[in-house]
Amino acid sequence: MSLSSAISIAQQAFSNTAQQTATVSKNIANAGNADYSRRLALLGSTPNGAQVVSIYRAQNEALLKQSIASIGEASGQARLRDGLELLKSALGGNNYETAPSKLLSDFRNSLQTLAATPGNKTIAATAVSDAQDLADSLNKTSTTVQDLRKDADKEIALEVDKLNGLLADFEKANNAVKSATALGSDASDALDQRDKILKQVSEIIGISTVTRGNSDTVIFTTDGTVLFENIPRQVTFAPTTTFDATVTGNKIFVDGVPIAAGTGADTTAKGKLASLVQLRDDIAPKFQSQLDEIARGLVELFKEGSPPAIAYQPGLFTWGSAGVPPTGTIVPGMASKITVNALAKANPLLLRDGGFNGVVSNPGGAANPSPGYTALLDGFINKMGENMSFAPSTGLDSNSSLLNFATGSVGWLEQTRKTASTADDNKQAMLARTQEALSKQTGVSIDEELSLLLDLEQSYKASAKLVSTVDAMMAALMEAVR
Repeated sequence: MSLSSAISIAQQAFSNTAQQTATVSKNIANAGNADYSRRLALLGSTPNGAQVVSIYRAQNEALLKQSIASIGEASGQARLRDGLELLKSALGGNNYETAPSKLLSDFRNSLQTLAATPGNKTIAATAVSDAQDLADSLNKTSTTVQDLRKDADKEIALEVDKLNGLLADFEKANNAVKSATALGSDASDALDQRDKILKQVSEIIGISTVTRGNSDTVIFTTDGTVLFENIPRQVTFAPTTTFDATVTGNKIFVDGVPIAAGTGADTTAKGKLASLVQLRDDIAPKFQSQLDEIARGLVELFKEGSPPAIAYQPGLFTWGSAGVPPTGTIVPGMASKITVNALAKANPLLLRDGGFNGVVSNPGGAANPSPGYTALLDGFINKMGENMSFAPSTGLDSNSSLLNFATGSVGWLEQTRKTASTADDNKQAMLARTQEALSKQTGVSIDEELSLLLDLEQSYKASAKLVSTVDAMMAALMEAVR
């Protein structure tokens, strides 16, 4: 080997070591970056010896796709659980202290106390106050339900804007990957950026991907609609400004195709958007219908009249409209309107005697009612435990007592919340395991990088030794020539 060849090999070794060291340093600097994939400078044989021929980026397409799918599932389930937790909080938290079922039971107990001492006006006033607490609970819970729908609608608008922004960023990253691949240059940074955006997109909407020539990627929604192919598809949504029980929110469209809502407590939703639509258009409206049926049941139970001479009219409970709604028919938003008749607040003993609409049940009449009369109170108490007809669309027993129906509503909410919470735990655990497996394949291990750095140090020392040896030989040769 000539001295010039030795010098050339040493120079190449220094260049290799420099590139390898730079790669290791970059790995170490990004050890805590979950969106970074480990790089490795690969050596190949050349006439001048080994040379860095490419930068290898660690990857595992199967695990990456599974991770993206798990992100979507976990994100959708978590958003559904959060919405259900909000409804639970509106009912008083773990013990449901302010739930209509609890206050209905308290009201019934007050009626029983009044029936034991029917002439006590103070006890009658307490019963009327408990009735108002029950009506207030229905009002406030109904408001919370509609606020949940309104907030979900606002969040949908924000997430749609964010999604469109991410798709625009994905176009730039995808073009950078295609360009680098076509030119044969290092596309690692662009690939990292593209994968990062895919994870962010999957939190909003469930996706799947297909990779084509030059590493070009096409994105589909889990429903099969094209979300990105060469250019982003437009995601559109028209927000609704005001919500009540009669308002239906607008759909989300991807390139003109509506996004389907999630279904079930262990939701099928992939990403936040499907869960938000499920909360806005399924969970919240169904709970609202249960509240409305409780309100209708109260108006029906305490109605007054003697058809056909006197048509039934609201008695103790009113709802801002004349008449009593038909049995088993949901009146949207009735829970938000129900209140206690003002006449009962002025004269609590009307609860004992009747007469809200001129129909006095007390045998003594309006002028001289019997203070010991309990038949009307006993009838109210008994009817609370007797079966009534409710709308089947509420998802509860359509032939049940008012007390059992109200209790069943809380049970439905708690069972739905519990199932959603358990599913959330499971999906978060699956996501954690998937990300851990992906990290083992593509993440940076500080121990491995430091070990490789020590090896590179020894390589540098060997190259330096070769240079110093050639230098000594050159010096000896020049001394001999002199």
